[in-house]
Order: sequence, then structure tokens, then C-alpha cells
Amino acid sequence: MDILYDIFPLVLYFLGAVLLVVIILLLLKMMDTFDKINILLDDVEGKSQKLNGLFDAIEGVGSTISSVNNRLTSFVTGLVKNIIKSKKKNKKSSKEDD
Repeated sequence: MDILYDIFPLVLYFLGAVLLVVIILLLLKMMDTFDKINILLDDVEGKSQKLNGLFDAIEGVGSTISSVNNRLTSFVTGLVKNIIKSKKKNKKSSKEDD
């Protein structure tokens, strides 16, 4: 039993040292992976900057179409209102004539 008290701490120290080495190796690999991810993100950012002009043009066309659509809608709505008003006036004047 006394042998276990002498061997058990040595086994724990050895396993702790192995765990420490494994953690250090994993951290080094993780840092390498983060460097690769950083390079990839810089590349994606550069390519997306090149497309900003295209997206701005698409936004301009969309705004123009929306503006034309709003004007057309208000014009048609005004026309319908005028037609309804004129029909109501005609009905009122025809009722007054009777």
C-alpha cells in the first residue's frame, strides 16, 4: 500500500506534463489555423470591395424603379379618385334635375 502512495503522485505528475505538452501543441496549431483564417478573410474582404460598385449600381436602379412605381401608383390613384368624384357629381346633379 505504501508503494501506491509513492507511485500515484509520480503517475499524476507524468500525466500532467503530457497534458501540458498536448495543450501547447494544440494552441500552436490553433494559432496557425487562425493565421490561415485571417488570410482568407482578407482575401474575401478585398474581393467584396471590388463588387461594391456593382451593388451601388443595383441599388440605384432599384431606387429608380421604386420611385417610378410610386409616381405611377399615385397617378393611377388620383385618376381613379377623379373618376369616382365625377361620377358622384353626375349622380347628384341627375338626382337634383329629377
